[in-house]
Amino acid sequence: MSEPVEAVTLDEARGWKGFKVDDVSGTTVGRVRAVLVDAESGEPTWLLARAGRFGKDFVVPVGDCAAVAGRVWTPHGRRALRGAPAVDAGKPLSREGELEICAHYGIEPGWGRAAQVTGRPEGETTARPAG
Repeated sequence: MSEPVEAVTLDEARGWKGFKVDDVSGTTVGRVRAVLVDAESGEPTWLLARAGRFGKDFVVPVGDCAAVAGRVWTPHGRRALRGAPAVDAGKPLSREGELEICAHYGIEPGWGRAAQVTGRPEGETTARPAG
């Protein structure tokens, strides 16, 4: 029987700011800029990263990430990460925006983060930058 995986804490995720983001093959895709938290619970939900120096900002599910030695590893490929819906680093995510991101990463309605935001009112802020 395997040990349960502990959730990433907000302090841990905040410590990843500035870390390189590596895809499933170990190729660097971006750099962590911020952490987005659930608007209700304050738990970390997404890592905000920038693809390249002047690239777009994208998010990756914080629960899919592991960090070591100044790098954050994610099981998603470069195309999936760079093809994720663009987000504005300074703005919160709406229910609809999060559901679009969830669909991009294959998080089905009724599971994980998609299940957490589906029942919230349309247009509601569901995630915001950690303060």
